[in-house]
Amino acid sequence: MSGSTELLTLARDIAAQAGAMILDRRRHHVEVASTKSSDVDVVTAVDHEAEALIHELLEKARPGDGFVGEEGGSGSSTSGVSWVVDPIDGTVNFLYNIPHYAVSIAAVEGEPAPGQWDLQAGVVFNPATGEMFQAAKGHGATLGDTPLQVASPVELSQALWLTGFAYAKQYRAEQGRLARELLPKVRDLRRMGTASLDLAAIAAARGNIYFERTLSPWDHAAGELIVTEAGGVVYGFDGAPAGREAIFAGHPDMVSVFHHAVEAAGGDRPLSDFL
Repeated sequence: MSGSTELLTLARDIAAQAGAMILDRRRHHVEVASTKSSDVDVVTAVDHEAEALIHELLEKARPGDGFVGEEGGSGSSTSGVSWVVDPIDGTVNFLYNIPHYAVSIAAVEGEPAPGQWDLQAGVVFNPATGEMFQAAKGHGATLGDTPLQVASPVELSQALWLTGFAYAKQYRAEQGRLARELLPKVRDLRRMGTASLDLAAIAAARGNIYFERTLSPWDHAAGELIVTEAGGVVYGFDGAPAGREAIFAGHPDMVSVFHHAVEAAGGDRPLSDFL
């Protein structure tokens, strides 16, 4: 195994290389190559190309490491370290040339699954803006060279809530209902379409609370570490590990307040209820 700072250096270098390739491809025509959970949950050829590049570079640098990628790339670990990767988080934004998408790369020890992993290093890189959010376990989080710190807690009525919506129709109706219930109780809501950048924004005090459901491990692995290294907490309902059922992120006191608000609005029903 390697230290968290060494893993971070590698993640940062590879994210920059993948980001440069993605940005170059975005200068040309981009088309939908396939769909996933629904006909609006799209994948482009650039997603696949970027994941292949990241996997190749990681394998060359650290051949014993495992790999879990959103677009299907996988490999088991013999080193104790695995990489959890979303090559383009925010693919719909990328497709429409909205400059809010990211390369998300996390290094974990143990099983590469929420609640089982030990996050060691994470990078969330927006190629369109050049912003590189990063963290190494025990060494804090930064945007470039600037240290990050989550926002101090505020009254619920003054909280800016960052969130996202699922692509599957059966979950969207419930997410819309919950937004309708909570929006009058908060300052405002932002839905920007890239979970990893939402988490990075929480770490950078660009919002007060993040809450979303139906996320996959690669959506939040890197961002989760960036938030916790910026002084925040990340967890699911009732203190469970963050994952598909729920993910809250922010200052510990802010997360507690918003958690109670979600429960009071009936927003904690199991996702299986909506199938």
